[in-house]
Amino acid sequence: MDDILSALVAARASRTPCATVTVARTSGSVPRATGAKMLVYLSGDSLGTIGGGKLESLALDAARACIASGQPLLQTYPLREDTPDSFGAICGGEVTLFIEPIARREALFLVGGGHCARAIARLARDCDLHVTIIDDREDELALCHSLQVAHVLLSEPAPDYILSRDWQPDEALLLVSRNYQGDEAALYAALQRPLPGYLGMIGSRRKVLHVFDEMRRRQIDPALLEKIHAPIGLDIGADSPAEIAISILAEILLVLRHHSGHSLKLT
Repeated sequence: MDDILSALVAARASRTPCATVTVARTSGSVPRATGAKMLVYLSGDSLGTIGGGKLESLALDAARACIASGQPLLQTYPLREDTPDSFGAICGGEVTLFIEPIARREALFLVGGGHCARAIARLARDCDLHVTIIDDREDELALCHSLQVAHVLLSEPAPDYILSRDWQPDEALLLVSRNYQGDEAALYAALQRPLPGYLGMIGSRRKVLHVFDEMRRRQIDPALLEKIHAPIGLDIGADSPAEIAISILAEILLVLRHHSGHSLKLT
């Protein structure tokens, strides 16, 4: 059980899709008692056992389907031959399995590790997002490490990293590097790939317009530019890095979660 718990914690930290399979109820002769668990990955690999054989094979298939759909499942399997849904088991009992896909945290990727990026990363981590910071400055990465603001720190060139990934709808890519040239190079790389759920770039309106003009000069489809959040954040009068982080993260969450951002005030 400890191995499964450790693996589950590791899978959640790395955003690896998985599901737990638990023997929720039994009757008659069964291979494992109530409470037996198995951890199943989307790849089909597993840890632990609920009894092996055809039952476990069916559970693996069901768990992978639950991971794909994001929906839990409570399913009863007869381990005898006298029922229409028998699958050939002859133990004589019955097993009910609870299959629970583990919700994958949204992820934030920050190009840049300066003071503003650190404020955003800290708040995002407090909100349980999986945070990665990419910066070619070792001193900034060392500071990020000491402050523990991110789960992953990368020193490789941001454009190379961006081009290497298959971006997902539950991921946000935020460009907050130390100069507009760095953001421009990262943005151009991002626009060569299917976009993440949120793509944003920090900066003044003047900077944004300058970078967009450069993207058009490099034959980027104007329709793609309309999908970029730039300047980033919600208009809350933010001034300090902490306030800017609140403004930006609020926008990221409402986009990734498809909410309106309207006030919840009763009228």
